[in-house]
Amino acid sequence: MILFSRLIDALVFMPSRNGKLRLLGEYFTTTQDPDRGWALAALTGALDLPSAKPAMIRELAAKRVDTELLRWSYDYVGDLAETVALIWPPHQTNHAPPLISEVVADITGAKRGETPALVEGWLDACTADQRFALLKLVTGGLRIGVSARLAKTALAEWSGRDVSEIEEIWHGLEPPYRELFDWLEGRGLRPDPDHHAAFRPLMLANPLESSDIAALNASDYRAEWKWDGIRVQLVGKKRESGEIERRIYSRSGDEVTRVFPEIAAAMDFDAVLDGEMLVLRDGAVMPFNELQQRLNRKTVTQKLLAQYPAFVRLYDILAEGGEDLRRLSFDARRDRLEAWHARMRPERMDLSPIVTFAGWEELTAMRDASRENGIEGLMLKRGDSSYVPGRPKGPWFKWKRGALSLDCVMMYAQRGHGKRSSYYSDYTFGCWRPAAEGGLELVPVGKAYSGFTDEELLRLDRWVRAHTTNRFGPVREVEPGLVLELAFDSVHRSTRHKSGVAMRFPRVHRIRWDKPPEEADHLATLEKLIVP
Repeated sequence: MILFSRLIDALVFMPSRNGKLRLLGEYFTTTQDPDRGWALAALTGALDLPSAKPAMIRELAAKRVDTELLRWSYDYVGDLAETVALIWPPHQTNHAPPLISEVVADITGAKRGETPALVEGWLDACTADQRFALLKLVTGGLRIGVSARLAKTALAEWSGRDVSEIEEIWHGLEPPYRELFDWLEGRGLRPDPDHHAAFRPLMLANPLESSDIAALNASDYRAEWKWDGIRVQLVGKKRESGEIERRIYSRSGDEVTRVFPEIAAAMDFDAVLDGEMLVLRDGAVMPFNELQQRLNRKTVTQKLLAQYPAFVRLYDILAEGGEDLRRLSFDARRDRLEAWHARMRPERMDLSPIVTFAGWEELTAMRDASRENGIEGLMLKRGDSSYVPGRPKGPWFKWKRGALSLDCVMMYAQRGHGKRSSYYSDYTFGCWRPAAEGGLELVPVGKAYSGFTDEELLRLDRWVRAHTTNRFGPVREVEPGLVLELAFDSVHRSTRHKSGVAMRFPRVHRIRWDKPPEEADHLATLEKLIVP
């Protein structure tokens, strides 16, 4: 726990991506197995200790300190692990801080009701920094600016391997990753993912800028619509028994099979497909807001399946019958995909159509008109491009329609996470509408936590603290005095918001310190932009 706490502390205060990669590499070098493997699992979200929940940590702290002091401290700090780590009273003990492997083994093997005593003993044996790392570890709340992708990139740079090699075998591995580290340090063979329905790292597109167009030959590219869903990879693997292993992955490689059981049931094939998960009703693609009802659900009910039927629009085929097709050109893979689809005719799947065009002028007109059809824009892919993991410059472009914007009024502010945990950085904003009793009222239409600089964040935080009218734990209600110009991609009907609408991808475009709140936009203006 000593080395892990030093790593966490250093990562929290390291703003540089390269600096974080260096810190992770040093940790992999200085920490022995299995501790570094369990730390890697925690950083990538693969460590699950179900008996150690935040409510239990709060109860332990309430036994040691005054509950009102705990409540006010948590309200100020905004992060439970940091609050408890700082407020935990010193207690004489002869025990040393635990190893990560000890924590995992003891909690995993503990009987019901034994975990609180274990955690309490460890907290007594640790310093404040070590307590913070311990609590983040056991609750699974590591929000320290390190994504799973960054951790894998650090492994690649530390070992001299390509990150795509690591991503390709990742889903065939189990914590604490001994065979992975053996391979990376030259003591063992590369783990074999072929016996798993493994994830293949996705090929991503770069935004198309106006300056790019002049240097590109339109005839070299194939165009498709950019659908507003979530990117998925469908992997079917035929076993020796003849059974098909079926897995669905998100663009980041997280498995989401259980969220879309009707798609998994239709995957009666030995192939790897790239596509977009959508909600399709009566042949029409529904707004993203409807697909969102299916995401992050622990239980997918029959009612959800019926109300929001999932569908996959296929873009590409990466493998078929054990044959890797990624080195083929896009045109060749498209021919294989069309032939495969015509032969297999899988349920709940169709092909994303190729859009024909004569040149850039026609493409520009199509892209500009895409909003009317509820489409995000266009994808452009070179016909001779192989399927390369990551985001290579040149082969693929995404050409999204221009963003919409609206002036809204800040209503609530919430503390952020990680290095933003002491600042009010997440803002709920609203528009005006007629009130039942006359006059106007603000109703929330969305939430934004990006689009401003660090300097602007400091000023926003000071404004929130100075204009708070009510408090709800880490959330503050503020007087309606600050206008934010929000950029967003689209707007949809929503039963989750009092306003009945929600923005898609809202972000702060400008802070209108100069604009009176009564001049902000009305809900009726936003409703006119709703995707039909």
